[in-house]
Amino acid sequence: MSKTTGSQEAAPAPLVRGLENVIAGTQALSYIDGAGGRLAYRGIPIETLAENSCFEEVAWLLWHGALPKRAELEGLRALFASERAVPSEIHGLIRSAPREKAPMEILRSAVSALSLHDETADDLNRENLIRKAAIVTARLASLVAAIHRLRQGQEPVVPREDLSHAGNFFYAVTGSLPDARRERMMDMALILHADHGYNASTFSARVTASTLSDMYSAITAAVATLKGPLHGGANQRVMEMLEAIGEPEAADGWVRQALARGQRIFGFGHRVYKTEDPRATVLRRLSEEAGTLAGETKWYEISQRVEVAVKAEKGLWPNVDFYSASFYHALGMPTSLFVPIFAVSRIAGWTAHLIEQYAENRLIRPRSQYAGPAYGAPWVPLDER
Repeated sequence: MSKTTGSQEAAPAPLVRGLENVIAGTQALSYIDGAGGRLAYRGIPIETLAENSCFEEVAWLLWHGALPKRAELEGLRALFASERAVPSEIHGLIRSAPREKAPMEILRSAVSALSLHDETADDLNRENLIRKAAIVTARLASLVAAIHRLRQGQEPVVPREDLSHAGNFFYAVTGSLPDARRERMMDMALILHADHGYNASTFSARVTASTLSDMYSAITAAVATLKGPLHGGANQRVMEMLEAIGEPEAADGWVRQALARGQRIFGFGHRVYKTEDPRATVLRRLSEEAGTLAGETKWYEISQRVEVAVKAEKGLWPNVDFYSASFYHALGMPTSLFVPIFAVSRIAGWTAHLIEQYAENRLIRPRSQYAGPAYGAPWVPLDER
């Protein structure tokens, strides 16, 4: 007769590979309608924010739940300006990295090292977390720019207090002041990438935070996840594809041949959206405008031809990564920085999710379905193996 207890463990839920469409928690940051192709931050449509707001406003919206008043916005801008400088020891860490290492690998280590220069790293008080979110957002942009310049044998650019976050980042990377239009376009791109629900890097961050580890540890986990080509790394792969195609006239044939070989076309399809990613709609326009400003629309034209070919062959829509590649290229951003730029933007969303996670924390600890040998497998002595 089997032994029974007063309660029995509930049977685990059915296996869902990749957790596709599994609801793992609640969040009040990003509304995503995959069927309708709609995205909103705190209920405000992404198109409205991209056209009317600045990145600083959007970051405040994500952290506080409402758009800032004028004094609050000015206060956040002042905080960004005062906290952009990166400790010299971290510049030393970046200098010590082998030149062949990719910027995202260096960024992963540099973000982790930021905690060594923060005596309040383990303070999970909400007020401290919100202030820390702003400081890390300011410094991560400086880190990315410093990584690029030091790898090029150049010194980091001293941050300016008279530029917007987007404008200062452009200046820190290129060493040149952006005109008003380029600054605005960079601002819009940062807004578009700021948050997107429980994406892979955000979920990694929340899992880490759910153990009550510090914010820097959680952000490091997010950066490490974003590094993968199936997440943030796709836009760099898109640019490499565009360069391999070379000319608009070659796009159709290149796509057909690539698909015939079973090659993945990066920048198309999405786990959530079943129609066009609303961020891609804005980025398509930005790509064309940036190409026109640069006097070279070839990369936008190749992108258009690839989009038409992939739709015809596979019925897939472009996602946020596709037109961001030709846009960043036309803006003068180096291809090696495409993924780190994603982090410069997404840090606002990551930190907002962390603030939310710490506020109502529960350890994220899913079950797995065992697929190994049956219980009771024999143990074989060493001499008989």
